[in-house]
Amino acid sequence: MTEDRALHAETDPVKAATRGRCPRCGEGRLFAGFLSLRPRCGNCGLDYDFADAGDGPAVFVILIIGFVVCGLALWLEVSVSPPLWVHFLLWIPLTFVLCLPLLRLLKGTMIGLQYRNRAAEGRLDGRGDGSA
Repeated sequence: MTEDRALHAETDPVKAATRGRCPRCGEGRLFAGFLSLRPRCGNCGLDYDFADAGDGPAVFVILIIGFVVCGLALWLEVSVSPPLWVHFLLWIPLTFVLCLPLLRLLKGTMIGLQYRNRAAEGRLDGRGDGSA
C-alpha cells in the first residue's frame, strides 16, 4: 500500500465518491458542477486525471430507469388505457427526475471504483508505453 493510501485507509473510496467526495480523503469535493469533475481535490491534492467514467454511468441509468419507466407505462396502458397525452405528462418528467440524480450518483461510484482498483488505460505489454 502506498504512503498516501495508507494515510487515508479508513476512507472507503466508493462510498466517498458516491457522495461526491474525494475517493482518497473523503473530504474534498469531487464535482465542480453537476457532472464535471474538479481538476484535483482541494483537501488532499489528489489529481483526478485518472478518473474517466466514460459512458458507463449513462448506460446503467438508461437500463435501470428505462426498465422502471417502461414497466410502469406498460402497466398503466394495460390497466387504464389513458390517452397519449397522459403518458407524456407522466413519463417524461418522471424520467428526468429519476435520471439526473442517478447519473451523478453512478458517475461518482464508477470513479470511486476506478480509484480503489487502480484502474488505468489498457496496455499491450508490461512497459506501459504501448510499444511492441
